[in-house]
Amino acid sequence: MNNHITLTQAIGGYELAFQARHLSEHTLLDYKNTYRKLVEHIGDIPIASVTRHHIVDFLAAQTVSNKTILNYHTGLSALWTWALSEHIVAEHIIHQVPRPKPEKPDIIPFTESDIKAILNAVEHTKLYTARGGSIVSNTRRAASRDRAIILLMLDTGMRATELCELALHQVDLRNKRVSVWGKGSKQRSLPLSPRTSQAIWRYIQAERTEARAGDPLFVTSTGLPLDHHQLLRLLKNAGQRASIPGVHPHRFRHTFAIQYLRNGGDGFTLQRMLGHSTMEMVRTYLQIAQADLENAHRRASPVDNWRL
Repeated sequence: MNNHITLTQAIGGYELAFQARHLSEHTLLDYKNTYRKLVEHIGDIPIASVTRHHIVDFLAAQTVSNKTILNYHTGLSALWTWALSEHIVAEHIIHQVPRPKPEKPDIIPFTESDIKAILNAVEHTKLYTARGGSIVSNTRRAASRDRAIILLMLDTGMRATELCELALHQVDLRNKRVSVWGKGSKQRSLPLSPRTSQAIWRYIQAERTEARAGDPLFVTSTGLPLDHHQLLRLLKNAGQRASIPGVHPHRFRHTFAIQYLRNGGDGFTLQRMLGHSTMEMVRTYLQIAQADLENAHRRASPVDNWRL
């Protein structure tokens, strides 16, 4: 074991290794940010001399949410797993540090009227006063792309990074399927509804007829791949135009999952479609869907309504 390899040197070696693992660009940037913060906190000391107490102190010093702390823990665990396999460290100290439990955020799915308002907002610009005093709006140039994005997220529940990394060849409109690479380099095939397939077809015909099979499906107005931050911004802007708060990619994922269960889908199939390794999140969706059913029954029960 080489006891002199510093944290920075080990991180450099691991970065060469994880480039071959098909990790998303978002995950790679997340890991790099974690490693940079660790080096800033404890210094560029030999990785073999880093102790459990260093890590506990580092995580405790971060003024971020538990979810972000959990992401830091995951990134550090990946680094130490690699270092152990390379015989750079003698033990996996991150396994000795308890994983923080993230706060459970409120899950508020979109309503049907929310989605219709958002779709209308991506079709048109914000209302403005034209010459003569009339209130008008214009059709947006990116309308076909943004409509396809929203329907695709709502129809499949795919993650934001999965959507941004889609290439044209991953979408099979003839068979109404889309193939995505999820967390842990796991590939899954998701069905598409006819309406979503039609929206993607219209976008391709309007904007992407010259693109090749390996090119990104969704691009910016300048032809560059749409990234995670640009996706967040376009959805936020659409939400502001529609007067719908909290429009973000994961809310479409929540909406897909809850509507899937409300409409008779089963939890195990949903788990595979979402790309979850466990049923934990699906159980949360099941509880929400079940509560909806119970509320609907109270409203609709003939025994109660007829006071029998």
